[in-house]
Amino acid sequence: MINKIRPRTLCALVAAMAMTVVGLSACNRTPPPLKIGFLVKMPEQAWFINEQKAATALGQKEGFSVVSIATPDGEKVLAAIDNLGAQGAQGFVICPPDVRLGPAIQARARQYNMKFVTVDDRLVDSSGKPLAGVPHLGMSSFKIGNQVGQAIADEMKRRGWKPEEVGALRITDDQLPTAKQRTDGATETLLANGFKQANIFDAPQRTTDDEGGFNAASPVLAQHPDIKKWVIYALNEETVLGAVRATEQLHIPAEDVIGVGINGAGEAFAEFQKKQATGFYGTIAVSSTNHGRDSAQNLVDWIRTGKEPPADTQTTGMLMTRENWQKVREELGI
Repeated sequence: MINKIRPRTLCALVAAMAMTVVGLSACNRTPPPLKIGFLVKMPEQAWFINEQKAATALGQKEGFSVVSIATPDGEKVLAAIDNLGAQGAQGFVICPPDVRLGPAIQARARQYNMKFVTVDDRLVDSSGKPLAGVPHLGMSSFKIGNQVGQAIADEMKRRGWKPEEVGALRITDDQLPTAKQRTDGATETLLANGFKQANIFDAPQRTTDDEGGFNAASPVLAQHPDIKKWVIYALNEETVLGAVRATEQLHIPAEDVIGVGINGAGEAFAEFQKKQATGFYGTIAVSSTNHGRDSAQNLVDWIRTGKEPPADTQTTGMLMTRENWQKVREELGI
């Protein structure tokens, strides 16, 4: 009787041990590594290249992976979120191509239970207000615009320019809140320093790159041949550089142009290294490296700990010129 029972008992013990091993294996199985996306509207611009590189470097250090995706329009944004969802990503950082995409982006992210944060440009809801529940890290656009205006005003004084003899080229996209806030800030400060409102000329832009700045500036400059001295400001330094190229094509001397941009990236560095100074006087440098790293850190901490980042974090910049660009670059970690 005992000999007949023992095989059954042995089988039961073996089965129990096998189930225990399986259970322990399941308990010890490590979760898949954390993955996030980093979506930018203009991946060819140095600013966004630096942001994505900084996020990727942070991931390598802190044990998460970053999927960088170009999203120049709304359709590609939604496709990118689908892509991330299929890859098992738990969230993404985005600089949107259109801030009015807020509700659509939020709805698509919810489909995949993904958290997301915005960087640089802040998403808005259907009423134009900042999208609730989406942490943002960006520049204090109006204050940075003030810095642009002050840099221009100070340089005008240093050169002894009379405000009534100077034209201001304001290149902007009023449909993009960030652009409008920056140029409005610069305008406010110029007027406070005695600039003439009648001498400020708007040049609407279609794209925010060099070509967009050139195309916006050229017709306005051509329409005012009587103005011999120009100051130029815009959303970013690429646009200002494009406008500076337009002044060169019209043979306006570099010493009669003061262009001040915003960002502090590769194109500005290349301009500062030219043997001959150009009409591009300087830029308000903000650390794209810090923006990329900090926005990714905020998102990853939120995913890992559940603690939501601050609703709105704003940065300002430093004036970078031909004389100090290397020092400022080092200070800001660009």
